Amino acid sequence: MPSPARVTAAMVAERAGTSIATVSLVVNGKDRGRVSAPIAERVRAAVDELGYVVDHAASSLARGSGDLVVLIAPDLSNPFFAEVIRGVRDTLTDRFQLVLSVTERGRQPVTADVRRFERLRPAGILVDAPAAGEDLSAGVPVVQLDAPGGTDAVNYDLATGVQELVAHLADLGHRRIGYLDGTSRAATFALRRRLLEDAAVAAGLSVSPIVGSADLAVDAGASAADDLLDDWLDDGVTAVVAAADTLAYGVLRAAAARGVAVPGRLAVAGFDDLPSSSVTAPALTSVALPGADLGRAAALRLLATFDGGAPEAPSLPTWLVVRASTAG
Repeated sequence: MPSPARVTAAMVAERAGTSIATVSLVVNGKDRGRVSAPIAERVRAAVDELGYVVDHAASSLARGSGDLVVLIAPDLSNPFFAEVIRGVRDTLTDRFQLVLSVTERGRQPVTADVRRFERLRPAGILVDAPAAGEDLSAGVPVVQLDAPGGTDAVNYDLATGVQELVAHLADLGHRRIGYLDGTSRAATFALRRRLLEDAAVAAGLSVSPIVGSADLAVDAGASAADDLLDDWLDDGVTAVVAAADTLAYGVLRAAAARGVAVPGRLAVAGFDDLPSSSVTAPALTSVALPGADLGRAAALRLLATFDGGAPEAPSLPTWLVVRASTAG
C-alpha cells in the first residue's frame, strides 16, 4: 500500500486561502502583529485538518541557514554554564531556537565540534571556553565566550578582579599563595593563573611553585587538595586560590577533613562566584564572573552579525566578593 503524500505548506495555504509566507509565519509562531487573527485561525484550522508537520531541516536547507543557534559548552551540569545559557536564551527570545551541546566531560570545545554542527546549517554557533589554539571559523557566524585571544570573542576583564583578590589577601597579611589549577585547555584558565602571579609579584606576594591541577569538579578538587595540603603548609602557604569555585569547594572539603582551619590557618578563594559559594562552610570568597552577562553579550554579538550591524566585543567587568573563607 503506497504511503500517503506528505502535506506541504502550499497545501495548507490553498486550504486556508492565503499565501505560503503567511502559513510559515503562523506555524513558526511569528504571526503576532503580522497576520490578522481570523487568517491565523484559518491557517491553524487547515494545519489541524491536513495534519501538517513543519519540516525544520528542509526549511533550513532551502534558506541556506536555519533558525537554530547552537551553544557548545564543556560541562552543562556546571552551575556557571546554567547562567550562561539563561543569558543567551533570554536575549535570543523566540527569534531563534537554542540547541545545547556538551562535549565529553573535561574536554574543551575544539574545531571538530564546530564542524559537526556547521553541517546542520544553523543560523550561528556559540562556543563557550574553547580549547586554546583552535580554528573555530565556519561557514556560519561563530562567537566565542570566555576565550582570551580568540577571534569574534566576548571576554571578561579578569585583571580587575584578580588585582582586587591579591590586594585583599595582602591586606590580611598573607605573603605566600598556593594555586590549584584546572586541567582544562581553555585559554581563560592559563590567563587566570598568569594574572594572579603577576599581581602577586606587584603586591610583594609570592606564588608557591607547588601547583596542583584537577578536573573542574568538587571531588577532583578535594583529591588534589588533599595531596597538596601538607606540602603547601610546609612551604609557608597561608592562602590557596583555585581556578574555579568548584575546585575551591574541594579545597574546603579537604581542609575540613584534615582539621585545617579556614580561614584561621588557610584562606581559600576561587573564581566564578557561583550561587553555592554563599552557602559553603565557610562561605567562599570569589572573583565574580557573571555567567548570564557573558551569555547575553555573546547573543547580542551574534544577533548584530545577523542584522548586518557592527558587533561589539565588550570586556565584561569582574569584581571580588569577600566572604568568610578569607575574612572570617
